[in-house]
Amino acid sequence: MGLILTWEKLSGWREEQRKGGRRVVATNGCFDLLHVGHVRFLQEAKKRGDLLIVGVNGDRSVRELKGEGRPVNGEADREEVVAGLGCVDAVVIFSEKRATEFLRAVRPEVYVKGGDYQADQLDKDEVTVVKEGGGEVQVLALIPGRSTTAVLQKLKT
Repeated sequence: MGLILTWEKLSGWREEQRKGGRRVVATNGCFDLLHVGHVRFLQEAKKRGDLLIVGVNGDRSVRELKGEGRPVNGEADREEVVAGLGCVDAVVIFSEKRATEFLRAVRPEVYVKGGDYQADQLDKDEVTVVKEGGGEVQVLALIPGRSTTAVLQKLKT
């Protein structure tokens, strides 16, 4: 099981990885209803480095991004489920709508986003923070038909 980090322990964890010469890959998301698209994405992200850290949006930021009625699962549950995946080395909850502060703290060598984004659609502040920290941004291929929104739509029908 991956480490569940508090925000206060994040910089110490990151410094340990840097001193150990490990290449850190970071990604983030809501991970509200974990599905095979999430798992495949995280497995592919892990291949880009030695360690994978996942920033999980806190409940308030999920509501801002997804609307009322979300998240379905609370942040502590979502964090634990993501940490339970074999490809995930560490998880931390962040409260902001965007991952900028998470990325500033982690300073990943690689920041990975899912294929539901195009490179020119990525948040400019997130990209800037990654590049200023010496990292690169990669967008992975979309896994079609695999989304939490699609799962929730199926449940409604």
